[in-house]
Amino acid sequence: MARGDGAEKKQGTFRRLIEAYKVTKRTDKHIGLICLTWALAAGIVVGGVFWLLIHPIAGLITGVATMPLVFLIVFGRRAERSAYAQLEGQPGAAAAALNVLKRGWHVQNAVAVTKNQDLVHRVVGRPGIVLVGEGNESRVRHLLGVEKKKHARVVGETPIYDIVVGESSGDDVVPIRKLSKHVMKLPRNLRPADITDVLQRLKALDAARPQIPMPKGPMPTNARQARAAMRGSRGGR
Repeated sequence: MARGDGAEKKQGTFRRLIEAYKVTKRTDKHIGLICLTWALAAGIVVGGVFWLLIHPIAGLITGVATMPLVFLIVFGRRAERSAYAQLEGQPGAAAAALNVLKRGWHVQNAVAVTKNQDLVHRVVGRPGIVLVGEGNESRVRHLLGVEKKKHARVVGETPIYDIVVGESSGDDVVPIRKLSKHVMKLPRNLRPADITDVLQRLKALDAARPQIPMPKGPMPTNARQARAAMRGSRGGR
């Protein structure tokens, strides 16, 4: 059973990589050639060093082993760039970007939505509460201000950060491609027990809200599949 499970896992990872390659190639036409070029160059350089300093066989083995590793690294970075390029401009793009946050982060999509499809998403983690707004920047700033006041009433002195997703310059404006990394770099202010308390407090706030559907429009599932495949490639190394 263990061998069968391992084979199925490898096949699943391979299928995800193929799917990610197809998705990425839509916006990065030369990704295969670029990744292959980097892999060959790295294999030749690393293998050549081991060939000269240690032994030709060591150089050959090291060079061959280096190529797939470099291929996956380059592919992962370009696939991530392509994924975020596909996310930009789509309703709910910030929600998809935030969903890559791992254990310890509690993401609630679209806690506030306007008829103009401006959205505020909420992340709760070690920094405290992070409110992320996407849509028209001027309208979203107002919506973030309203939500920040609502949250402050129920969470007391818990730090609340507000972020606007966009491409314009500004201290609180973050491009979609940098959103998850920006959130993860915020200061650690809460202990795990504090996070549990904050989540309990927010239940009362959420219970008082009307049910608000996500705005119409295609969610960028292909981009999320590409990022899932990247995670699978990292796990397989």
